[in-house]
Amino acid sequence: MSNAPKKDTQKQDIRDKDQDHARTVLQTEIEGLQALQDALDENFDAAVTRVHEMKNNASHGRFIIAGIGKSGHVGRKIAATLASTGTPSYFVHPGEASHGDMGMITEHDIVLMLSNSGENSELTDLIHYTRRYGITLIAMTSNADSTLGQHADITLLLPKAPEACPNGLAPTTSTTMMIAFGDALAVALLHRMGLTPEQYKVFHPGGKLGQRLMNVSDIMIAYDDLPLIEDSAKMDQAILTLSEKNLGAVLVLNNDGNLQGMITDGDLKRHMAPDLLEKPVHEVMSTTPKTIEAKALAVEAVKIMTQTPGKYISSLIVMDGKKLAGMIRLQDCIQAGLL
Repeated sequence: MSNAPKKDTQKQDIRDKDQDHARTVLQTEIEGLQALQDALDENFDAAVTRVHEMKNNASHGRFIIAGIGKSGHVGRKIAATLASTGTPSYFVHPGEASHGDMGMITEHDIVLMLSNSGENSELTDLIHYTRRYGITLIAMTSNADSTLGQHADITLLLPKAPEACPNGLAPTTSTTMMIAFGDALAVALLHRMGLTPEQYKVFHPGGKLGQRLMNVSDIMIAYDDLPLIEDSAKMDQAILTLSEKNLGAVLVLNNDGNLQGMITDGDLKRHMAPDLLEKPVHEVMSTTPKTIEAKALAVEAVKIMTQTPGKYISSLIVMDGKKLAGMIRLQDCIQAGLL
């Protein structure tokens, strides 16, 4: 008689128990996060304010995160989150700090030290250093009466919550609360500074290596597709060409095919008059349009077009040496993910 059905039942029982354990862990940590939310107080506001003021100070201090063991791993994550949301921050290992890295911390910085118990001996030297040089110390701990809690300028208190580990030993709920507390700090600071999506992208260029290394020639409008007119033409022909090509500019060439100038939508507005259509193009065109080499990086074109805030240049003429090669537009750069 086959015992396959019995084995299948045993496997299902194991799977069910695994899921039950998982639900218990998640529920325990959810309750820990709820307790953390309920425990938020003026100390959190004080920490955000102190860090925000440091960022705006001319001394340009940094937010230093420190911790040992699992708290150290959490600290590295918090430092990364802060840095990516506009708060200059990095992780310093307390053990390494005791052997030379203390010099990385200045009196203009703020130190956030993570320790659930607040009694790790490895933190002693760093605590002493902050006290000696008047460096603001923020503690994140569940024990306000600990050595760390007593010496900190501001204490972010973690509520007493059971670990999800059945033996109550492995840091689980406590580290989850630390991560969430760090996220809350980062996002609160993000709101204080008014970080825009465009500014956020500056801190997240990863994953766009291909775009950042594209040459101008990769995304420019090629010569054969350019809106071109001769310098002997009048503005009625220029406007017609401008409308047909719909690229926001017309390039003016002489009989030898050499570039003489450029007429943009802006030039039309500046020269608007009853006789505009009868004017020769050389009276309206810009004779010194900005140019860039075809082999240059596309990000260099972006820099030229956006280097004056509020006065963006919409197009650049692309040259291959002395030869007209094409035109690159800010719109094309945006579509390529360069902005």
